[in-house]
Amino acid sequence: MKKKSIQQVIPSQKINMGGHILEQPLPNNVMDQLDPFLLVHHAEWELKGNQKQQDVGIGGHPHRGFSPVTFIFQGDIRHQDSFGNDAIVNAGGTQWMHAGKGITHSERPSAALAEKGGMQEIIQFWVNTPAKHKMEQPYYLPLAKEDTPFLEGDKYNLQIVAGEYKEIKGPAKTFSPMLLLRGEIKSSGTLDIDIPAHYNTLMYLLDGDLTVNGEIVKKKDLIWFKNDGECIQVSANENTRFIILSGEPIGEDVKSYGPFVMNTQTEIMQALRDAQMGKMGVLIENFD
Repeated sequence: MKKKSIQQVIPSQKINMGGHILEQPLPNNVMDQLDPFLLVHHAEWELKGNQKQQDVGIGGHPHRGFSPVTFIFQGDIRHQDSFGNDAIVNAGGTQWMHAGKGITHSERPSAALAEKGGMQEIIQFWVNTPAKHKMEQPYYLPLAKEDTPFLEGDKYNLQIVAGEYKEIKGPAKTFSPMLLLRGEIKSSGTLDIDIPAHYNTLMYLLDGDLTVNGEIVKKKDLIWFKNDGECIQVSANENTRFIILSGEPIGEDVKSYGPFVMNTQTEIMQALRDAQMGKMGVLIENFD
């Protein structure tokens, strides 16, 4: 099977997001997005402890027109939204939210983590939604590690969050074809990952050191692949955690402003008006 050629290896850049320093692999100085993926953020924060839940994390804010997805690697996240969903997702789990026509939610550490303190490590990425589905009803799916199917080998573990891989189907609902994987591979381990040739594909290393299709890549690198093959060959030079985001391009115009992703500027203006008028719901958070 032909390997996907590497288009470019792009080191992540640090950004300041509301006083939080985090890694931003996408967008970067090479590309604004890779259809259907709009943004990738990698956050590693140490909570100092003896804090109240309402004083940490990210308070209520609206979204429309895409899916913000969060992989939790350390710590946890408590999600509350204007549709009454309230769940805590722990390390190894995934928080999947389709914003649809509009939803308001918050993302905070659990009360226990805020009180005790400790590491919180997440990756959040934004997945665009085709125009015909942007104004559908929102939904929220909390996925525990135990609810996420995986493929395990001698020195690797692959979680299949969405799409189908080797007849294993991920549980997350997507609105366009894609394959989303979380992986860990131990030093000297090898792994061949099959991905449809026409899928746009990104790989990001949280840590470690890999040889990918013959090229050495290191922690916090984003690997952008060409659509010229159906396989990624990985060998680990040290223990490494990674994610793979791959999907069929939607091929539609994208207009975005803050937490809204639509197809025209008129739709963005309408989203702003709807949010200001409370049409994306009102969130009243409950705290322990």
